[in-house]
Amino acid sequence: MKKEMSAFDVRAVVKEMAVLENAHMDKIFHWGAGNVLFRLNVQGQGKQELFFKDKIWLHMPEEKPETPAAPTSFASFLRKYIDNARIGKIIQAGFDRIVIVEVLKADAEYKLIFEMFGGGNVLLVLDGKIMNCLIHKVRRDRTVRPGEEYVMPRARFDPTASTFEHFQQLVMSSSVDLVRTLATDANLGGQYAEEICKRTGIQKNTKPSELKENDIKNIHGTMSDIVSSALSSTQAIMYRDDEDIVEISPADMTIYSGYEKEIFDSMSAAIAYMIAAVKENEDEEFIDPEVEKLQRRVDRQKETIDEYRMEAADLKTRADSIYANYKKVNELLDVLSVQSKKLTWEKLKEGAMKIKFVNAIDPSKSNVTADLDGMKVALDYTKGIDANASDIYQKSKDINEKATRATVALKESEEQLERKTKGFAKARALALSRAQPTKQFWFERYKWFVSSNGMLVLAGRDAHTNDQVVKKHMKEKDVYVHADVHGAPSVVVKNGASAKEDDLREACIFSVTQSKAWMSSIPEGNAFWVYPDQVSKTPQAGEFLPRGAFVIRGKRNYEYHLPMQLAIGEITYENARKVMCGPVDVVSKISQKHVIIAPTKVKGNKKNAELAKLFNVPEEEIARIVPPGDLDIMKKVWPEE
Repeated sequence: MKKEMSAFDVRAVVKEMAVLENAHMDKIFHWGAGNVLFRLNVQGQGKQELFFKDKIWLHMPEEKPETPAAPTSFASFLRKYIDNARIGKIIQAGFDRIVIVEVLKADAEYKLIFEMFGGGNVLLVLDGKIMNCLIHKVRRDRTVRPGEEYVMPRARFDPTASTFEHFQQLVMSSSVDLVRTLATDANLGGQYAEEICKRTGIQKNTKPSELKENDIKNIHGTMSDIVSSALSSTQAIMYRDDEDIVEISPADMTIYSGYEKEIFDSMSAAIAYMIAAVKENEDEEFIDPEVEKLQRRVDRQKETIDEYRMEAADLKTRADSIYANYKKVNELLDVLSVQSKKLTWEKLKEGAMKIKFVNAIDPSKSNVTADLDGMKVALDYTKGIDANASDIYQKSKDINEKATRATVALKESEEQLERKTKGFAKARALALSRAQPTKQFWFERYKWFVSSNGMLVLAGRDAHTNDQVVKKHMKEKDVYVHADVHGAPSVVVKNGASAKEDDLREACIFSVTQSKAWMSSIPEGNAFWVYPDQVSKTPQAGEFLPRGAFVIRGKRNYEYHLPMQLAIGEITYENARKVMCGPVDVVSKISQKHVIIAPTKVKGNKKNAELAKLFNVPEEEIARIVPPGDLDIMKKVWPEE
């Protein structure tokens, strides 16, 4: 399973994000362990989402993710500074997994930075300084937290702009095998490194020192071909092993030739599909970042208070040791005070170091360090013994006061944490009691139902899936169905060549009810079915065929007076509970619990929440299966408990 975005994926998404330039920031949302969503107003296109999912996946999903009602402190901060800001240039930093978005306001030019490495991060930067960031980090070479200078990670090798000489030098200076050299030193990543090895026929474990100049030229040329292909692509290719998504790439990869291949119109579409397909258990994801943040603050405050108390106690002990060794300390201070006025610094230091309990002396600061009862105590020899002790006692007192103030702050933090934890416990209980989705199947990317005789019927949701349902899923023994309505979905009856009249009529009803005819609230409609060889993507000469549309040639087999009604019911499919929306005759036969729905002219009467509660599933699951538009519940068939 693909675990993270490669630099090639990032470059592809940045190309897609070009449509956001000159857009205006509308809303910002933040939730979970690391989900940040930016809603933008794009001129001429309406609202567009930019989603940073789990601090890993940056993409522009077509479907709006579910967002929280109340903003977190991080979302509120970003809204305060960049709400309604205009988006400027969007770039990838070199060939690293970093995206920089210019965010422009009348009084300031911000940079919104997405980092897709080291756990991921989102940062708002102004004039080179970090204003806020999703995750605070302190590393040996860079500190990431508000108020610090933003330090870009050290730039890595850029295979999109390297010369052969630079590449040759990099390879020949490597101490690891070829595949690791390409993956890490050449910044290509594992899959592209293996692809180069396969295309060139050079073993992965070959040492760079064993390569001849022609080998390196071959490797560089192959790398350039792959890079060129990836950067020029406007699509994304998903490689699957059954339901397992192995990889997504903007370039065609021979190392995945044995896997099923699916083409997406964009990298964002592929990422969004993958996220939906491998959605993790909601219970595991239900973590409140505010609770975690407060807990970290409480822990740090406790550590700080302990350090203050220890330091104050240590200073008091050192001050006490001065009086415990009163005679020798007093003599030391008297001698050094007198001699410092007579001797040079070198002579004074030479003489002082002959005293057994003196550890060090710094004449430039009038400071001497004495060993008293096993402790090193710093003394000012221009002052008397009482003044030295008093200074140290005062430092101890000042630090104790800091500890006291920190204790008050700790108490406030603990109270905040307690309130947040109680709120989180309630929210967690609510989440656990919330209806859980049913088992997901591959065909739920489309509208679907199972006919009276067990045939799977698929329908497109939009132009993209209209194309996919025909190009990917319609085979020789299937049947194509379409409503006699402009913009209706393409419907495919799997193994439809052996379908009975009931199956074909049911598919026609499904085609009509899932079309725009539903929104018109007409009482009935017409549809037709044809065989796959009658369906073509090639238009007549001089004509244009938009995405999702097909040309039908030859005889059309019509079904007339199709009722504008559907049923939603609970069924069992492959031993799993499902909620299906299909023709009334189908659902009523196989589902003891079902409702009959029809279109309505009452605006906003979607009934999704009511249906979700009725079938005990999330509202999103109902939204995916019902027709496009408002509806009424005409009848409810529900056995008594």
